[in-house]
Parts: sequence; C-alpha cells; structure tokens
Amino acid sequence: MSALQQRLDGEEVVILDGAMGTELERRGVPMDDAAWSAAALLTHPDTVREVHEDYVRAGAEVIITNTFSTARHVLEPAGMGERFRELNARAVALAKEARAVSDETIFIAGSISTFTARYDYSYEPRAERARANYREQAEILAESGVDVIALEMMRDLEQTTYALEAAATTGLPVWIGFSCKTTDEGAIVLWDGGYTLAEALERIPTSGVSLVSIMHTLTEDTPPALREVTGRWSGLVGAYPHSGEFIMPNWQFTDMISPENFAAEAQRWQDAGARLIGGCCGIGPEHIRLLKERLPVRTTPSRD
Repeated sequence: MSALQQRLDGEEVVILDGAMGTELERRGVPMDDAAWSAAALLTHPDTVREVHEDYVRAGAEVIITNTFSTARHVLEPAGMGERFRELNARAVALAKEARAVSDETIFIAGSISTFTARYDYSYEPRAERARANYREQAEILAESGVDVIALEMMRDLEQTTYALEAAATTGLPVWIGFSCKTTDEGAIVLWDGGYTLAEALERIPTSGVSLVSIMHTLTEDTPPALREVTGRWSGLVGAYPHSGEFIMPNWQFTDMISPENFAAEAQRWQDAGARLIGGCCGIGPEHIRLLKERLPVRTTPSRD
C-alpha cells in the first residue's frame, strides 16, 4: 500500500491544493484562448512553480500538476502540439521542484481532464483519437513521476470511460472527479446533462478507481452530489468545488466564497464522508490555509 493510500485510509482529512489556472490568472498570467492555462508552462513556468509552492506552504499535502488542459487535442489547436511531451513532463517537474519548500511528504497528482480546445465541444476527440491521446498523456505523467492520476472534470460517460481506460494502464492509483450540477427538479446530473450522477456511477467501470471526488462543482451542489456518491460507492471520497464562473478563456471572479465560508462548507463535506478536501477554480492558497487549520481530525470512520 502506498504512503498516500495509507494517509487516505487514516482518520484525518488529507488536504488537496486549490486552483492552478485561475490562480495564475489572478497573478496576471494571460490565459490562452485555445489551451487556457497550458500556455503558462511555456510563458510563466516560474509562476506555475510559485503557485504550487504557495499551496504547499498553506498546508496542501497533495498538489495537482498544471496538465488539466495539456492533452494533445487541446494543444494542437493552440499551435503547441509538437511540444506535448515537453509540456506535460515540465508540469510534473515544476510540481516536484515546488514540494521542496516543505519537509513533509508532498504527493503529486497528475491531472487529465475532458477540457476541450477553446472550451468548444466541436474539438472533442472521437473514440480512437481520444483513447490514444489520453493514454499518451497518462504514460508521460506516470513516467515523469506522479503518485496518482487524477481524472478531472469528468462530465459525460464517453470521454470519462476513455480517460479511465487510459489511466488504468499506468498501474498508478486513479482518482475520478465528477463535475455536476443540480437541475430545477433537484436531480444531480453530470455537466453535459445527458446522465445523472447515479447513472454514471452505475455505468462507468470503477473497479480500478481508488477515490471518487465531486470537483469543479458549485459549493452548494457538492453536499447532495456527495450523498449520491456515498450511496453508490463504498471506497474513498473527495471534494474540491469551485467558486465563480468561466467565460473562455477567463475566470469570472464574481460572488466568490470567502475562505471562512469555504472552510465552514468543507466541514459539511467531511461529515458527508470526504477524506480528500481542497478547491478547484477560484479557490486559492488562503482558502487552503484555513482548511488545514479548521478541519477537525476524525475520531471515528465516516462510514461503516
């Protein structure tokens, strides 16, 4: 059993970092109109490292690589396709460098997402290409030394299945992060809206998954989504919601949740069974610092 798995199986919450792309933008890094935060690996690598470092200093025990938008089918429309391997490997290297600011063991999760170039579904790859691209990215992340593959913004059944198949080939632990919303009727559905979260949990093969998260989801939609997960999944659970709104290529920092309120909400996610807790878009180091300070140590397991 890996050291990370042992931590998650323990009775304390493991603190995940916050957003990378929106934090880069907050610090003045331009976002690419096709590949969003991926271009920062070329233009502002020192800032990428600094964001990681600030999360580690804030108390994050797991940091996620800036590879959310570095799939080949995202980089090619941005004119960076030939640098695919270089950028994914660089993202892991920057995370490794950043963890040196702590004497504690800091784990690295390699992100693979269903993000599409220009945030336009017409750029979504078809089955054969999707499988090849996700597998290639997973292999590079694994070769570069990540501790776990984090599948992020899983919003449908098709692309999620392709990404999961690819991640499983690495032999590393795989985390799957579903992005959800609540309909007017109160149903919890994946972002694409074609399936409920319950249907996804029933239909997507999760035998190789070690943790299921609700992420890149509004904080108010997170508790009911977690209830769906814990009702259908007996393994480890995580939560890292977002705050604000995205209009490609910029995050809209409107109606942002304060660190105080975020920490208070996070206690609800812990009570609902989450062992891995952090933040996604709009959530920064000060939010993570309060999570580290405020989330109580478990005295009893969250589930039987």
